[in-house]
Amino acid sequence: MTTCKQRFWVFSIVAGLTLALSAPVLHAQAQNSANSSAKVDTPSPSDEGWHVNVVPYLWFAGVHGTVGVAGREASVHASFRDVANYLNLGVMVAVEPRYNRVLFPVDYMWIKLSDDKALPIQITAVSVKAKFKQSILTPKVGYRIFDQKAFKVDALFGIRYWHLDNSLKLQPSLTGNTFSQSADWVDAVAGGRFQVALAPRVTATILGDAGGVNARLDYQVVGLLGFRVSKKWVLQAGYRYLYVDYRPQSTFVYNVRQSGIVLGATWSVK
Repeated sequence: MTTCKQRFWVFSIVAGLTLALSAPVLHAQAQNSANSSAKVDTPSPSDEGWHVNVVPYLWFAGVHGTVGVAGREASVHASFRDVANYLNLGVMVAVEPRYNRVLFPVDYMWIKLSDDKALPIQITAVSVKAKFKQSILTPKVGYRIFDQKAFKVDALFGIRYWHLDNSLKLQPSLTGNTFSQSADWVDAVAGGRFQVALAPRVTATILGDAGGVNARLDYQVVGLLGFRVSKKWVLQAGYRYLYVDYRPQSTFVYNVRQSGIVLGATWSVK
């Protein structure tokens, strides 16, 4: 029941954000339509057909939460500075093909992190070292439900595939003091994206999604500010928050939130 309530509130927040951002623009659009002669909006030639954007990015994320295997858990607290010092970043790229108003965005990220914690009771070991590798693939299908030059709204639906390798190692290392396990699962997610032109070259983007099938809860929120430097390139900076709570039958625990600054560049291939 608690999980259902959590998902309900997350979906409610996403829906509320959609209405809050869309209502003023929709109202203005209705007034303009009423005061002007009726006409059919057609896409400009530059918006017709296929378009492809490639977005390499860096996510300077801190990681906080709890990971565990085989009934043993460890708290992980790696700040942005910890991640940067140990170069625990990885491969991060998004690709978005679009045909007219139909979208096919795909996001892929791989990251490796580790942390050490002292044990409160020291008998055969004095500390525990937690390591985990994380791969996330998020393909979606969407539709641009509102398409104007200064304001765009996309509805997005898809899945988030997770692959994790977790290990706990008691130190000093002794036989039987290493515990490891991997996990794969898929969650269904749904959400939206809003793009608002603040100036001829400046665009603000807010996107988010939420869901969960195998995880108790799986959601993210992203805010970006983009500056167009040329016809083909847009530089972006912002903040991303990603949370997941996955713990099947108490044999594997991955209750982690990742958040931090995002820097990227959008290349319009076509």
